[in-house]
Amino acid sequence: MPPADQNARQQNSRVLQLPCDHLGCNRYFKTPAGRTKHKHASHPVITPSKPPCLSSPSPHSPIHASSPVPHSPSSPLFKPEIGTADYEAFEPADEPPPTWSHMIESEFHGPGDKLYRNYHPKLSARLCDESGGFLDTGAPPNPVVTNPKDWAPFDDHVQFETAELLYTHIQLLAPQIDALLDLWGATLLEHNAKPPFDNCRSLYNTIDSILLGDVKWQRFKVQYTGDIPPVNSPPWMRQSYEVWYRDVRKVVHQILGNPSYASEIDLRPFREFATEGDERQYKDFMSGDWAWDQADIIVEDEAMHGSTFVPIILGSDKTAVSVATGNNEFYLLYLSIGNVRNNVRRAHRNALVLLGFLAIPKTTKEHSSDMAFCMFRRQLFHSSLSMILDPLKHAMTSPEVVKFGDGYYRHVIYGLGPYIADYEEQALLACIVRGWCARCQATRKNLDDDALMRCHEFTEALFREACNSLAILWDEYGIVRDLVPFTNDFPRADIHQLIAPDILHQLIKGCFKDHVDWVETYLKTRHGTKEAERILDDIDRRIAAVTPFTGLCHFPQGRGFKQWTGNDSKALMKHYPQLIRLFGAPNGLCSSITECKHIKAVKEPYRHSNKYNAIGQMLLTNQCLDKLANCRIDFTSRGMLEGTCLSAKLQTLQFLVPAFNMPSVDGAPQIISESQNPPPASTQADDDEGVPDDLPMNLSGHVELARTRQRKRARTIEALAIEIAVPNLPSLLSHFLFYQQYPDDSREASEIPITDCPHFEGSISVFNSASVQFYAPSDLSGLSAPLWRNEAPQYDCVFVGTNVSDPSETGMRAYDIARVFAFFAFKYKGIHYPCAVIRWFDKIGDSPDEDTGMWMVRPSFLPSGSPNFSIIHTDAIYRAAHLIPVYGNQLIPHDIRPHHSYDVFHTFYVNKYADHHMFEIAG
Repeated sequence: MPPADQNARQQNSRVLQLPCDHLGCNRYFKTPAGRTKHKHASHPVITPSKPPCLSSPSPHSPIHASSPVPHSPSSPLFKPEIGTADYEAFEPADEPPPTWSHMIESEFHGPGDKLYRNYHPKLSARLCDESGGFLDTGAPPNPVVTNPKDWAPFDDHVQFETAELLYTHIQLLAPQIDALLDLWGATLLEHNAKPPFDNCRSLYNTIDSILLGDVKWQRFKVQYTGDIPPVNSPPWMRQSYEVWYRDVRKVVHQILGNPSYASEIDLRPFREFATEGDERQYKDFMSGDWAWDQADIIVEDEAMHGSTFVPIILGSDKTAVSVATGNNEFYLLYLSIGNVRNNVRRAHRNALVLLGFLAIPKTTKEHSSDMAFCMFRRQLFHSSLSMILDPLKHAMTSPEVVKFGDGYYRHVIYGLGPYIADYEEQALLACIVRGWCARCQATRKNLDDDALMRCHEFTEALFREACNSLAILWDEYGIVRDLVPFTNDFPRADIHQLIAPDILHQLIKGCFKDHVDWVETYLKTRHGTKEAERILDDIDRRIAAVTPFTGLCHFPQGRGFKQWTGNDSKALMKHYPQLIRLFGAPNGLCSSITECKHIKAVKEPYRHSNKYNAIGQMLLTNQCLDKLANCRIDFTSRGMLEGTCLSAKLQTLQFLVPAFNMPSVDGAPQIISESQNPPPASTQADDDEGVPDDLPMNLSGHVELARTRQRKRARTIEALAIEIAVPNLPSLLSHFLFYQQYPDDSREASEIPITDCPHFEGSISVFNSASVQFYAPSDLSGLSAPLWRNEAPQYDCVFVGTNVSDPSETGMRAYDIARVFAFFAFKYKGIHYPCAVIRWFDKIGDSPDEDTGMWMVRPSFLPSGSPNFSIIHTDAIYRAAHLIPVYGNQLIPHDIRPHHSYDVFHTFYVNKYADHHMFEIAG
């Protein structure tokens, strides 16, 4: 083959040219099987019901298959320099529910129609035109004239992708960009071509000229305006402090108008129920009681009817970016809205936006503890927030018209929602004394006692009654007098009700860290320092010996057990019932969201600055990043980013030069025209053997084998038997095929002669891993099954559905535990069978352990004393399981490694604390 043809063929083999046919998805794939795997993973129709139980013998037989607030006076401390009605709900019925105005609209919603929602009837998010006139139901959005080939200000697809790669993803410095473009240009010189940009300045100028997402940074200066001593006045009284911010209305409009999550935004407050038992479900923010209660207050004004309620979620936090270069601390203010769903807010999808840099007043140590300075610093915070949010105030009482990501206009009414903050910020926000609770009249000394809830009205009454006694407010009520919360400047806002649950600091870094300290203190008190250290070392070894599990941090050196709790933000929801009822699941309001944002908003931009007066450079960097992100959103919505630059170019060449079509290489399909049909799945190479195209789309706990088989693994069942040391594997497979063909046969495997069972002599494909897709109350999750390590094989455990068809059996009573030794797949009589070789575990007792609340299991043996192995269909697997050894009272050896855990210990706990979903099924 000529070199030119060979190069073209190699390029052709890497082209992603098969589009995903799911609406709004722009992914491309090499093969139909790859596309199918993506559809099952990213666009499944999932039911929350338990997986069907496959007909199978006993798990212990040898074979088993399967209101407003008065406006407060302005603070004298600074001077800015500017540069429920009655509604009736009804039960779900077979016919669509009525939608009369005096009733709550109700509809089935959610996976498999197992959930239904009652929507607020008057804050109904009606469609309107650009001038605000309401439209008829079903009216199309206003047509938007767009040019799918307009890449402005970029020249083409390649130039945009290059700019995004260099500036956003790789984040090269200017000299590095120049060097790369110079090398790139050298390779193109003989072809009379040039790279996408001439130099770094050309790249920066192009990004600066982007109009999309261009919400410019502004600032105001703040200065103390109280009485200043004529002699020896503190320096902080004469200084001015800068606050940088962006137009909050424009920022909110960008979030509402983002088409990338137009289908993942809730426009109306709702209450969600399960069809069985009418249990209330709390998940995303608009499902909570706070949004519904606010809507009831808003619709008392009939002019608000038909509007869309948009709660403004704020968060602030200080972060340090260096340790030895002067002023290294920044005070960040973030904004999101309550309409976007929790998964969107947690992801990096521009639903959580950097809104401002707040001032951090500093002074000398001599004056840092002065009451006047402390009061100025606190009031500066509240006054700054009030000024930044002021553009929203008018639209909190009179709706404005805003365009949404789905192309429609709606009337929007704003309101201040929860504030994400750690305890230090909560005390500052609620104007309380440190050590008191921001939500109730409790201190750290009497947290267990009953206490009245704080509210704005009660605080105002205390001010009137104790106006001449600062000490009473401070000592008996924990209130900092003469401090005006920023929420007093806005309607329907009470800061004491808006404090979001801080899972990250209060629970994870609070309770668990304190727990560790308590344990260490106890051990030293009881056993002395030397013996306590020996015990702590053994605890380390026990932690290190636990088998790794997806979603859990593993600490091979130990002493990381203070954080060894996995997905705490979900598993610990049960500690915040009141806040969950108000705001939905707390994982959408956790301070970990803003903590993560620090990296892209501050830390990385700071590292790429010259560190001198870095704030201006950081603001510019954030503005450019926002512009590029908005460009991607715009280009994607116009269908301009389908595939890669290479695939788009080859598709163009395909229509210009039809002879460019070439044979496929390594199972990649050839380039085909629109009139051709894709090759059937059967023509794919055996690398795609584990991903059949006919998998069901109505899923509950679906298992997919890895896409690529392992070439150096066994290709026959006999060879696999030797590889994993299960001698009777061929007979297990024969009995597996028997039960697959005769699922109603009630005999146990030992009663079925091997001569009556099908015999398989074909080839098999072995896979090192599998993924499990299942429905959880708050999101979809994917998990890995067995992983093979370079050090040693790691055989993980799984839940296998055995009694899920019996409605009386729930939790661990509906499942058994098994350990997976191999995944393999084969075809028999034209049917594809994805299977797993497993060893069963027996439950110990018929209830969880009283001390730990966890079920206990141990490896299962046959009457003959041999291990109880089986082959099961992967459809019988629900999800991965995690077992913790029961260590006993003896010190464990130093040489036990994590991969030894399931082999050297004989009894295990089924870890229900691994994540929130595990807590439900293993309870």
